[in-house]
Amino acid sequence: MTPHSAETGAAAAAPAAAETGTAAAAPAAAETGAAAAAPAARDAAAPQRLNPGYGRLTPLWFLLPAVGTLLVIGIYPTLFALVTSFRRYNLARPRDGFPFVGFENYLGVLGDRTYWDSLLLTAKFFLTVMPVELVLGIAIALMLHQPGLPFLRALARVSLVVPLATTFAVVGLIGRLIFNRDFGVANQLLGLVGLGGFDWLGSSAGAFAAIAIMDIWQWTPFCALIFLAGLSMVPVEIEEAARLETPSRLALLRHVQLPYLLPGLTAVLILRSADILKLFDMVFVMTRGGPGSATDLISIYIQRIGFRVFDMGTASAQAILLLIVTIALSRLYIRLLYREIDS
Repeated sequence: MTPHSAETGAAAAAPAAAETGTAAAAPAAAETGAAAAAPAARDAAAPQRLNPGYGRLTPLWFLLPAVGTLLVIGIYPTLFALVTSFRRYNLARPRDGFPFVGFENYLGVLGDRTYWDSLLLTAKFFLTVMPVELVLGIAIALMLHQPGLPFLRALARVSLVVPLATTFAVVGLIGRLIFNRDFGVANQLLGLVGLGGFDWLGSSAGAFAAIAIMDIWQWTPFCALIFLAGLSMVPVEIEEAARLETPSRLALLRHVQLPYLLPGLTAVLILRSADILKLFDMVFVMTRGGPGSATDLISIYIQRIGFRVFDMGTASAQAILLLIVTIALSRLYIRLLYREIDS
């Protein structure tokens, strides 16, 4: 073979070898790139954690304090009262034990005339204060709903929170000072119009009126805030069109605003019914249920049976019946008053 033919063969073989090497290296490079890209894709698809300590059980740890508190404060006492209501559970006679008596306590409560008198007095108290609170609450909400004077409206909304932030026992102390026979503010105001001093807390009618006035003072702002929230849901264009159509505010309230107030009204009735049925602190501080039985609401009577007579079985049965009444009233309010608002 001549040198010229050798060079020609080498020159011809070089491109072939290069093409063969490139073709062989391409799949290997592709496999290497795919293998390197796979973890990156998995990392991108995986949810980004804000904290490396966050895990699947982390939300449960946040819920645990609230659930634990609910179990300790709400569920356990209710179950304990339910079990106790079926036993003869008298703390003054622990040697007798706590035997199971079935529905004996419930039958005794249903035949207790004083229990029914206290329940009727509580119903009278509810029918006395609730209409006043609703009417005043709607009136205050309508005034605050009017346009203009934003600073005064904001100041009034803040002022409405003050009675709600006052505890029941403090409200009772304020009531004792206001309706004191010798130096109370109520008798001083009566003296300005020529009326003599009145023994508010020493008479049946006066004591009942005093606790009703203090309850109205404390809970009317709550009703006003709930109704104000309902009025804020009324579409502005509908309300403005209705104002142009009719000058009557009563017609505007009845046909336009009332449907948006019904959900709030239902909530107010449910919450206030439960509050009045368990109203204890304010009445106990002001009158202790007296004079006589003039302010002996159902919660005062149950407390006396449980913690003065020490008959926890009967008191628990009374409380369970009161819970049933509350649930029944709530269902009745929802059925009669609650209406969905068509958007």
